[in-house]
Amino acid sequence: MTRTPRTTGPAPGARTARLGADTARLGARTAGLGGRAAGLGMPTAGIGRVATAAALLVVIAAVHLLVSGQPIGAVAGLLDGAADGQAEKIVWELGVPRLLTALLTGAALGVSGYVLQATLRNSLAAPEFSGVNPGAVLGILGGLTLGLFPADSAAGALLAALAGGALGGGVTWLLSAGRDPANLVVHGLLGSALLAGLTTMLLAYQPSRFGNALRWLIGSVEGRVWEHLAFASWWIAGGIALAWACSGLLAVLTPGDDHAASLGLHPGLGRAIALAVAIALTAGAAALAGAIAFVGLVAPHVARRLGGRVLTAAVVGAVALAGADSLAQLAGHLLNGTHRLGVPTGVITALAGSAVLIRLGRSQ
Repeated sequence: MTRTPRTTGPAPGARTARLGADTARLGARTAGLGGRAAGLGMPTAGIGRVATAAALLVVIAAVHLLVSGQPIGAVAGLLDGAADGQAEKIVWELGVPRLLTALLTGAALGVSGYVLQATLRNSLAAPEFSGVNPGAVLGILGGLTLGLFPADSAAGALLAALAGGALGGGVTWLLSAGRDPANLVVHGLLGSALLAGLTTMLLAYQPSRFGNALRWLIGSVEGRVWEHLAFASWWIAGGIALAWACSGLLAVLTPGDDHAASLGLHPGLGRAIALAVAIALTAGAAALAGAIAFVGLVAPHVARRLGGRVLTAAVVGAVALAGADSLAQLAGHLLNGTHRLGVPTGVITALAGSAVLIRLGRSQ
């Protein structure tokens, strides 16, 4: 009689099933480790972006200083921290403040435009199209005409620009009351035209001040010194920090009011906070350089194409305006000093920005 051997282990089918289950668990663990590795790579990408932005700022700063017309040795001599020669003193007292003015003004306008476009959900929103920039310039010229502050007062210009910017934004807000915020740009153009008319009347009242007002009307970073930057730099840096802190607020407002309300945010209150930050930044930029146009329109678009947000818009705006001022200085050298004021930076940004505006208008 033949005995049948007793099977003590699992059947072959059960072994196959168990092996498959073990393989699935191993695959899940491997996928988890891969996800963690990808997560660990994110800070590296962030560091790479910061390094790229820093390198870009260094390059544009070097170009800006080199095209100023001063010897290369004078620019390089500043690296030791001492301005000994006459040329080095000129670079330190005039060239470096002009560079910092361009960087700060461009960063402020870039962030202000980003906040306006995100808040109003309109790709054409910009400080110059919302009444804020024309209002800030009107406030400065009005304060100078009435003698409320001296022409070289940085704090006085900033306060006047802040009041005028709030007035311009308020006029636009009243014109668009009860309407879709996305259409606020149309009413902003109407408000800007009204404010420009008031500025023209102000200049006609005292035409002798037209020469002093030219830099505010066209926009220029020339003639700024360290005293002008002492107060405005902190104001603009604080405004950019506030805008960065409001990144979550902007992300909630961008899809629409219904989306914001569903998440528990009052759309009107959130929009008012964001617009206040934009007005503050525009006022700081106008107090330094006057009515610089189109930087606040173009920089946010470039920032979004690069996948960035507030800080990317600041870097793009700073590089754009510093580059535009470098071109303005080169154009001034080509004119051989035939124009007393040189070529204002606002002329370069207006020429370049108008082409971008036409393209954006066609794409709408």
